[in-house]
Amino acid sequence: MEKEVIYYSDELNDEFSGTYTVPRVIDEKYNYSKNPVWDFCSFIVQNFISMPIKIIYAKAKFNLKFVGKDKLKKCKKQGYFIYANHTQNFLDTFLPSLAVYPKRNFLIVNPENISVKGTGWFVEMLGAIPIPNTKNATKNFLKQIEKRVNKKSSITIYPEAHIWPYYTKIRDFKAVSFKYPVKLNKPCFAITNTYQVKNKKIQMVSYIDGPFYPDNTLKEKEACQKLRDEIFECMTYKSKNSNVEKIKYIKKS
Repeated sequence: MEKEVIYYSDELNDEFSGTYTVPRVIDEKYNYSKNPVWDFCSFIVQNFISMPIKIIYAKAKFNLKFVGKDKLKKCKKQGYFIYANHTQNFLDTFLPSLAVYPKRNFLIVNPENISVKGTGWFVEMLGAIPIPNTKNATKNFLKQIEKRVNKKSSITIYPEAHIWPYYTKIRDFKAVSFKYPVKLNKPCFAITNTYQVKNKKIQMVSYIDGPFYPDNTLKEKEACQKLRDEIFECMTYKSKNSNVEKIKYIKKS
């Protein structure tokens, strides 16, 4: 198998999704809390209409397999956060929802994800919660996260932030995205997406680990860092199960 080669310079900020959209400004005018009719339609789209498409795509293209789904049962009666490595454009938008089904999953995304004319609303219906651009919008954003997780939904975060297709290691990520479970005192799970050879084809095998709990004996910043380190260490260990490299990433000298 001939490998594609991608050269990178900044592990934290380089983006290789291959797409660019002018992002919407998410300010205080953005409506995070939709009306009950919209929310009901979103539920139908997320958990019924789109589900067969998600399953067929994941199975046909990646022969997706989950390892450790039983661990999610420990928190099935409460909301929680999911942290995963970001290695696919389309699949990553719904992969966690396949793992947690029938629990409803929401996804914290960059504004670009809901900015494409004609489809942005549909991405929102699939559970996208865009990151705010202003301080006033941040209040509404945090209320929405609290509302969803308190209603026993899962909320997925890709702490690497940028897409590196088929990357087989775990990139460094900051502790800032762990403030949500620390503030709300909610458990977390890690999903580590790996690439393995099966019958001479590449299969995605996703390992689920957890729950990880915030340490309430620490100050917020320290608790965020500890939680980040625990999940990073777990994901790094599970990423070693990858045994095929479709795209080779080389740091520029």
